[in-house]
Order: sequence, then C-alpha cells, then structure tokens
Amino acid sequence: MGCGSCGTAKDGGTPGGCQSHGHCASGGCNRMNVYDWLANLPFSDPESSCRVMEVSFNNGSRKDYFKNSSLNYYEKGEMIAVEGVNGFDVGMVNLTGELVRLQLKKHKIDEHSPDMRKVLRRATETDMSRMKENKAREAQVLIRSRAMARQLKLELKMAEVEVQADGRKATFFYIADDRVDFRELIKLYASEFKVKVEMRQIGARQEAGKVGGIGSCGRELCCSTWLTDFKSVNTNAARYQNLSINQTKLSGQCGRLKCCLNYELDTYIDALRFFPTDADMLETAKGRAFLVKKDIFKNLMWYSMADSNKHYPLTIETVKKVKAQNREGIKPEVLETAEVITGKPKEVEPEYADIVGQISLKSLEKTTRKRRDKERSREQDNRPQQRGQQQQRGGQAQQGGQPNEQRGPQQQNRGQQRNPRGPQQRGRQQDGSQQDGSQQPPQGNRPQQNRGPRDNRPDGPQRPPQQGGQQGRPQHGPQQNRGPRPNRPDGPAGGEG
Repeated sequence: MGCGSCGTAKDGGTPGGCQSHGHCASGGCNRMNVYDWLANLPFSDPESSCRVMEVSFNNGSRKDYFKNSSLNYYEKGEMIAVEGVNGFDVGMVNLTGELVRLQLKKHKIDEHSPDMRKVLRRATETDMSRMKENKAREAQVLIRSRAMARQLKLELKMAEVEVQADGRKATFFYIADDRVDFRELIKLYASEFKVKVEMRQIGARQEAGKVGGIGSCGRELCCSTWLTDFKSVNTNAARYQNLSINQTKLSGQCGRLKCCLNYELDTYIDALRFFPTDADMLETAKGRAFLVKKDIFKNLMWYSMADSNKHYPLTIETVKKVKAQNREGIKPEVLETAEVITGKPKEVEPEYADIVGQISLKSLEKTTRKRRDKERSREQDNRPQQRGQQQQRGGQAQQGGQPNEQRGPQQQNRGQQRNPRGPQQRGRQQDGSQQDGSQQPPQGNRPQQNRGPRDNRPDGPQRPPQQGGQQGRPQHGPQQNRGPRPNRPDGPAGGEG
C-alpha cells in the first residue's frame, strides 16, 4: 500500500523508507497519493505498456505527466529529474503502468504527444541539495511577495509559492474574487527574486487542499487526499437530506459548503421520487398538520399540529389517502400513525442482587461522625503538650540570657505557674519572715523572664542549697514542692505563722 521504498518490510516486519509504517495511501509520503493495484499483475505484451509516468511536486501539491524515453525502470516513490522551464525540476514518481493511461484518458491528454516533456535521470545528490536550497527560499519569497502586493494595493491573496529545483522559475498561486491586473507586480517579482515568474489563480477549495488539515469527520480533507474535481454545492443538497441550514456546520475549512454534501445527494433524490410532492400540509378535524421531515429509510413522513409539539409518523399510503380526502373536502378525525420500530434490540435491565447485604447511608454517616470525634479528641490531647513545650522553650531562653542565675528551666516554669500575680507575691513565698518593708513595688503583669539579673534585687539573705542532689538550685521556702496554685487570694504566705 506504500511506495516502493517503504512498502517492503525490513527485519522484524518494520517498514523502512519514509517511516510511515506502510500506510502511504493516507498521505504519509505525499498528498493526492494513489495506490497502484495493477503494479504486480503480469501483462501479455510488456512492450505495449504505458511509457508515461505521473510525477508529483511539492509534496503532492502539483502533479504532471512525463514520458520515459529511456530504458530505465522507475518505481513509485523514487526521486527523478525531469525537464523544466529553462532547466530541470525534481519530483517523485507517483504512478506508473496502465493506471497512468486511464488518467491520461480522463484528463484528455494524448499519450504520444510530441510536446510532452521527458524524464532526464534519477535525482543525484547534487540535484537534491540544490532543490533543498531553493525550497528553503519559498517561505521568505512568500512573505516578501505578500508585502509587495499590499504596497500596490491589489485585491489578491498570495496562497503559495513553488520554486523550481534549479531556482530559475517561481510559480505564485493567488486567490482573488475579481480579475486583477498584476502586470506591474510581475515586473517587481522578476527584478526582486531574479526568477521567471508565473501567476496561477486558484480557488478557496484548492487553497485548502494545498494547506491540508483534518475535517469534522476526523479524517484528512478530501481535497488534499483524493478529490481533484470540485463540483458546485448549494443549500438544496442539505434540504434534500433533511439537514438543518446551519452555515457553521455545513461549511468546511475553506469557508465554502462541504463537498461531501454531494456524495449521497443522488441516493436521496432517487428515494424521494416515491414521496408525494404536494403534501406539505394536511387538513384534519383538529386543525392543520404541517410536514416536518421525510424519512427515506423507513418511508415515513412526520407531521406536527400547530397547537401541539407532538409528531405524527405517517406512511406514504396514508398521506396520499388523506390528501385525496382533502381534495374532496373531507377532513379526517384522527391521523392514522404508523408504529415506529427501532432497529436496536431492547436492552434488558439486569436485576439488582444485594450480595453484601442491606446498604444504608446511616452507617456511612456514623463512621464519618466517629472519625470527626476522634480527630477532635486528638487535637484536645495535643494542646496541653504543645503548651508545656512552649513554656519549656521559654524557660530555656531565660536561662541562656541570665548566666549568673543558677535556676533550671523546671524551677522557672514552676515559679511562673506558682506566682502569676507579680513580684510582690513571689517575695512573700521566698521569705515568709520578711516584713512588708522588704517587698518590691508591683510592676504590672510583666513575665518573670523579662526581668534583670536577680543578684541586684534587694532580697533577704539567701538560704543554703537543699540537700539531696539539687545543687545550685535556690530554695523557696516550705511551698517549693507544692503544685501550681493559680487564682490564689492574697493573704499571709505559707511560711508565716
């Protein structure tokens, strides 16, 4: 199905050549590709075979026919050098053999015409490198040509530029609604690009074929794969096929009506010959019934009443009968509708079998509620631990800022919890025998760790350290082993009798 270079498989079954996996007919090698199904069939008279070959240029954008006057055999997909305008051109062999003779007959070309150009040779590396250099110029030439046409204020659109392989000729494809006088433009192109200029006018559909793309059907555009002759398409083709006149859905990428609207038009026209043509409206006792659509596959005509949205499917015989009654002035009471039978088999709903047991959403709600309660209790348990860690960090920071003080972080935290009221209450706890004259004035609710060194305070004589391993830790009277006593009312300290 592919060309000669990639149709044969290598070791392991993987095709070589253009790496299109053997599907060259889909446009992998070039556009407008043809599968030669007569290539491997033997002929009784090989000498009478067609000597003309179909050659494609510019990745299948253009095709032409050339005569093979030599005895060389060229396979499909080979690059060959052919005669051009004042030079040569390089193209790909697209078709050989008897199918070319059929194409010549279709396009009304004489096979033995002396004006037909000839095949020169197989393309060499020099020919291929020269062709690549000139093909690389096409993009810049197209941009510059559009700017020059805009300067001359010409109503045309430059679609594509094709430069010959030897760089001596350039063909400019343009789109224009009206006739354009481009004589001055040709002179500018010739002096600017130093080539022989040829202007060709194409339509919007030919431009879409050259650009290529994917249609709404999901396949490649017909104009870029196999469609060569473009027939006129109008909205009557959509009406015959009961399609809604929606310009967005009926238009292709070229902006014109889709060419595929003509593919099945003949089949619809043949089927509509059996339908009555004067049955757009039927008279009934309830009112007038108007024709909605015609179903050629089931031979039904659908009607609807003016005051109802219900549709009535009628057979062709019923419509003809009602129409004959209307001519006689008879209005039927009820329209005899036909039974519409769909081709799809009726789907049987499987019976529900509860294998696991009764499923209740309440169980899911209970599980969610239990999970939420566990998360809340876990958060409440973590809060005291976080508070203790924060207090412990604060005590360590205070110990690091007071090098002369020998209290540990545990005693600092204990002192903070025991003395929440300030330095006055703390002085009472440290020395129960001291009088009111030795107490410090209150300084608000500042935390204990923000005070200065304790050595400069006018406290009483320090007591010796307590025996039992707590070296370097000052004693705080008989209340030092008590737990935290928040919110204790002011009064005499525990050391006072």
